[in-house]
Amino acid sequence: MLNFLYKPIHHGSYCTLRAPQKLYSAKTLPLLTLRYISSTSNQHSFTEGAISASKHVNFETPDKADLVISFFKNHGFSQTQISSIIRRYPPLLLSNPQKTLLAKLEFFQFKGFTSSDIVMILTRNPHLLKRSLKNQIIPSFDFFKNLLGTDENTVISVRRFSAILVEKVDTRVVPNVNLLRENGIHESGICTLIKNWPRVITTDQVRFKEIVEEVKEMGINPLRASFVQAVSAIRGMNKSTWERKVNAYKRWGLYGDEILVAFAKNPCCFRASEDKIMRVMDFLVNKMGLEASLIVERPSLISMSLEKRLIPWASVIQFLQSKGLVKKNFYLPTAFEYVEELFLQRIVFLNKEEASEFLQLYKEKMDFPE
Repeated sequence: MLNFLYKPIHHGSYCTLRAPQKLYSAKTLPLLTLRYISSTSNQHSFTEGAISASKHVNFETPDKADLVISFFKNHGFSQTQISSIIRRYPPLLLSNPQKTLLAKLEFFQFKGFTSSDIVMILTRNPHLLKRSLKNQIIPSFDFFKNLLGTDENTVISVRRFSAILVEKVDTRVVPNVNLLRENGIHESGICTLIKNWPRVITTDQVRFKEIVEEVKEMGINPLRASFVQAVSAIRGMNKSTWERKVNAYKRWGLYGDEILVAFAKNPCCFRASEDKIMRVMDFLVNKMGLEASLIVERPSLISMSLEKRLIPWASVIQFLQSKGLVKKNFYLPTAFEYVEELFLQRIVFLNKEEASEFLQLYKEKMDFPE
């Protein structure tokens, strides 16, 4: 264990640490200073990126670095993940795992994050590890918990965008939350937005206000759940992307007003890529013989999986129709919007004896348990 004083010297986006004795660096001893400790081999292997990043960190011996690497390895991080973390935050090699890292992992575990959650979050955002647990991470978690109601909801939100734990909530989040409240959005709607699309609530105030005004101009009622969905959808695309998706719908004969009606009903129809829009429309119109205007009535169909929902479920109904077990005039889009349990009860299990052979094929195709 090393006990000496370091003096930090900042160089732009990184710092070196000065000690009174001769220092080693990755430039002179790359394999010594960046050893990856393996339980099955004595070979040391770090990516060139991690070695390059470590050139911004100097230390006397590799002992501290080895402790950090061993700490991550013992907590389920792979070699690739450790390398990624070191590459993005080299000074981490100089930290004391028991004093600065362990408490943060224990906090996340206590709040309900799984081990795999923690690995994913810290690999994606290693700069969380340099933030104060007491002064930043815990207050931020508690702030969002007050909005979302439970630890569980907050965990879900952090999984989706861990940077909310390091945002300046007073200047980046509170003004946007207040704007939503001023426009009549219920607390449940605000909770939905932060839980499902946490990045949106950290949008620059000016841009966020523009988005809210744009959604209001579309005539979407702030009291409806679709309002915050629309805010999120618009936040996720620029004007040119919006126009390309509008044009994708227009290619199927839909008018601008119809497209806006569909968006107002279910903004998720604009979360799909242009390719997805075209493929779903092609399936519904050309393969199933339905009218393109169906999307105005049921825009949620666009967000459904072709491979796991639309195509296999249509095949089920067509098969049962061929056996005379489902009426020929059955309105297929209704079935598409069933949850799977309801679809099985109303369409498949109702005809279990007559179609037992097909049921087995269906279970295998959909990976449905016996």
